[in-house]
Amino acid sequence: MGVYEELIERGLLAQVTDEEEVRKMVNEGKATFYIGFDPTADSLHVGHFMALCLMKRLQMAGNKPIALVGGGTGMIGDPSGRTDMRKMMTKETIAHNCDCFRHQMERFIHFGDGKNDAIMVNNGDWLLDLNYIEFLREIGAHFSVNHMLAARCYEQRMEKGLTFFEFNYMIMQAYDFYRLYLDYGCNMQFGGDDQWSNMLAGTDLIRKKLGKDAYAMTITLLLNSEGKKMGKTASGAVWLDPEKTSPYDFYQYWRNIDDADVIKCLKMLTFLPLDEIKKMEDWEGQKLNEAKEVLAFELTKLVHGDEEAEKAQSAARAVFSGAASEHMPSLELSEGDFTDGAVDIVTLLVSSGLCASRGDARRNVEQGGVTMGDEKVTDPKRTYSREELKDGMILRRGKKNFIRISAL
Repeated sequence: MGVYEELIERGLLAQVTDEEEVRKMVNEGKATFYIGFDPTADSLHVGHFMALCLMKRLQMAGNKPIALVGGGTGMIGDPSGRTDMRKMMTKETIAHNCDCFRHQMERFIHFGDGKNDAIMVNNGDWLLDLNYIEFLREIGAHFSVNHMLAARCYEQRMEKGLTFFEFNYMIMQAYDFYRLYLDYGCNMQFGGDDQWSNMLAGTDLIRKKLGKDAYAMTITLLLNSEGKKMGKTASGAVWLDPEKTSPYDFYQYWRNIDDADVIKCLKMLTFLPLDEIKKMEDWEGQKLNEAKEVLAFELTKLVHGDEEAEKAQSAARAVFSGAASEHMPSLELSEGDFTDGAVDIVTLLVSSGLCASRGDARRNVEQGGVTMGDEKVTDPKRTYSREELKDGMILRRGKKNFIRISAL
């Protein structure tokens, strides 16, 4: 089975411009492909996972990845799938975020000077110094406004009003592909299925300007069984940066996904052999929980390494059995965290990140979903002294969210 056939088997492929040509190129290791990452934060998140795994798979098959970071497009922001305009960032913030991305990408792909080693390119190198009139004459003349307005990527923004500022994004992304083709021999672009219109704009521009063929392929968006994007929790995005989402919390996110999503995620995101995954398709009950553990461990290992994955799994198993673990998440309170020597349960739930707000915390307590130590807490005014917390207590929200609280 070639890598292209494996991508199909794993349910990763959505759309492709020329299936036979793309199949031949990636299977023979002849693709120099790029995937774009706009530096909207200082960490990649679960939403980028599919792209990172795809880059790894294709590099393993001999193809050359280009990680394009949006030092230029990040100054505008991709309007695809959004109802509001993205926050504008400074050049300094964008540069810092790009540096953070490379460090995280190195877990997935190998950078270097070899034939199929990955390279990182910043589109700010050509976008930030463009002459506007020259750009309009050279590039803008090849775009139909009527065609652009019909693109899926602008649909939601059209409802509230699409600014001319954002309208340029498709042209800029197409120009990226054109420049990468000229400068690096990049003959293929990959991305999420919501990028299809932008990617076609790039292949069209290359054909019109150079008379050459370039190709595009989109990967399936990572959606749960309800059709919602995966990678969100009550407290926000699931990040790849361990300072933003701890390895334990990252592990727990995958350990706790819905039963209906386990096999799909194993196929799409892990590098386990398909034959091994297919054996799990009929698993139910406790066996399905074992499959969730496999998923959580494999993905945590990919992002954080074997040691952190082992620690996270050990902590999760210990907590599930009712015991404490040195590797489980913890919160240590200082003297300033107490008022008159005590702290209330609502404050603890919010401070620990188990609840997103005080209102959310109160609801969880009143509905009987919170346990401190061996006590089910039903009174939002329940307080704990420094003495009670000195040796540490496990705070639980629901059955799957835990943290150890202690006091100095």
